[in-house]
This record gives sequence, C-alpha cells and structure tokens, in this order.
Amino acid sequence: MSETVDIRIHHDFDETALQQAITGFAALFKTEEEKASKVLRSAPVVIRKNVTPDVAEKFRTALQKLNIGVTLEQAASETVAEPAPAPVADNNAAGDVAPSNDGSAVIESDKDHPGYAFRIEGRPDFSFLTVTVPANQKIKVEASAMATMDTHLEMKTRMRGGLGRLMTGESIFINEFTAAGGPGEIGIAPAAPGDMGHVFLNDDTIYLQNSAFVAAGPEVEVESKWQGLTKGFFSGESLFLIRAKGQGDLWFNTYGAMIEIDVKGDYVVDTGNIVAFTDGLDYKVSKVGGYKSLFFSGEGFVCRFSGEGKVWIQTRGVDAFLSWLHPYRPAPKKG
Repeated sequence: MSETVDIRIHHDFDETALQQAITGFAALFKTEEEKASKVLRSAPVVIRKNVTPDVAEKFRTALQKLNIGVTLEQAASETVAEPAPAPVADNNAAGDVAPSNDGSAVIESDKDHPGYAFRIEGRPDFSFLTVTVPANQKIKVEASAMATMDTHLEMKTRMRGGLGRLMTGESIFINEFTAAGGPGEIGIAPAAPGDMGHVFLNDDTIYLQNSAFVAAGPEVEVESKWQGLTKGFFSGESLFLIRAKGQGDLWFNTYGAMIEIDVKGDYVVDTGNIVAFTDGLDYKVSKVGGYKSLFFSGEGFVCRFSGEGKVWIQTRGVDAFLSWLHPYRPAPKKG
C-alpha cells in the first residue's frame, strides 16, 4: 500500500437500510442528513483523498459499523482528476472530524479555529473535553466539571446572578481557570453521560437548558434567564434558562446523543429533549393533546418553536429514563 490512500464508499441498500445509513453517517460526522444523503446516494464515490493508512483504517472501522462498504485505494496522482464530494466536516466549523480508535467521532479544532484549541473524545456516550488555554487567558467551566488540569492553572469560583437571586435558583456557580504564566491544558467531564456540542459565538446568543452548560471562553457572558412561571412550571424543567452571548467558544452537553435541527417556521419538541436553541426562535409550552392524553398517553408538555434558527435536542431524557427504571427498583421488605 502506498504512503497515502483514497477512501471510497459504496453500498447496496434498499431504501429503509439506506435511510438508517444516512442517519448514522450524519451523526458520525456531525453533519446534516441532507448532506449525508447526497454523499451516500452518489456512491460509489471517494470521500477522502491522500489519507494515511492508519487514519483510513479508523474511517473504515466506523463506516463498516453502519454497513457502509469501504474500499481503500492507492492514492491517485495529482494529475488525475477524480470527482469527489467535499470532505464531510463538522457543521459548527469547529475543525476536522475523524473517527477515534473505537469508531466514535472525535471533534477537534483545526489551526484556523478562531477560539481555543480543543478536542472532544468519548462521544456520543461519555464525552470528555480537553481545552488548551493560552497564557494568561481564562476559561469558564461548569462547577465540579474539572477532571484534570496542568498544575499552573489557577481557579476562582464566581456566582452569576448574585446572592439576592440565590434563593430563587437564578444564580449559577461557574469556576474560572486562568493559565498563569504559560498555556495550560484542562480536561472537563460533565456529570451526565452523553454527547457534547460546540459552537463559536460571533456576537450571537444561545439559550441552554439549566444543566447543559459545560464551558465557555472569557468573552462569552453566561447568565440565567427567567422563563416565566407558566413556561417553567408546565415544562417540568427549571424556571430559568442559561443565556450565553458574546464572542468565543461555547461547549454544552446532553443526556444521550445530540442532534442539531434547522428550524424554519414551526417545530415541536418534547420539553425533556431540548438542549439548546438560538436567539430569534420564539417558543411556548403546551400540551400535546387534551388532558386525557396528558395523563394516559405517556406524552406530556411540548415546546412549540416558531421563527428561524437552530435547536439542539438530546435523544434521551433523564425523567423518561427514571420513569422506565422505576418499576425495577428493589421493593422494600415488609416487617
């Protein structure tokens, strides 16, 4: 085998199997299903050129788990023009996305990323974030989420919202880490098992569910926002959202895998599956059906979004999992 190879994919699916492959392909490379569909429906096609053999094997392992056929071919010479789609990349422009050793996707920033260098491993089940903080710069991290760090990083705890709002739950605690005297690396592990996402805010605003915040750059303002009694109580979630706005990196996590949805018009999401959404989307909380459906269908309240923007959802909900687990709890002994 030559020093570099081209990766060609092919398939022989019926429409049902093809749709499953499209969904898995989109999740693996963190891209939209529409883009994944165009790539797979054009197969056989080269999706990567001039890749080293070890990286190519990682791609092959990950793609074969989706029942997508993979052929590694000797890299074509530069004078040979071969039609191929652009490499599938992370739609958050965070950097290159490549399968890790176990076949799961890794998000890693590239040299052109305007924020901090970072790497997300272990996704989508047990995501772990590693960030390189430049010398004398800061990073904001969810309280108790720091797992590892270089010895010269200094930590201070900040309370966003103030003591006056502490009793209402509107205050949030954030640890600030400063790389004193030189660049330093910090490892961050969220409490919930699941996926992790990244966006680079450019004077943008994103709203997060109360437990979704992981970390942010120093110029990103992180604060709590009152949902209102009706939205908060009936959604079953916190009365407050976390509002992140400004310029810089923002990382957030889910319980389960994460899916990014482009909303144009109206869209409905169960309140337990919402992770984040962009400013510009309005929302209201309502029942799926009538009160009979509320109590007997297993469905509760939903969030009805309207406008144009993005919504990030999680494929599992903590409350739904606890309800499923409840019948299996040990029964108390009598007497």
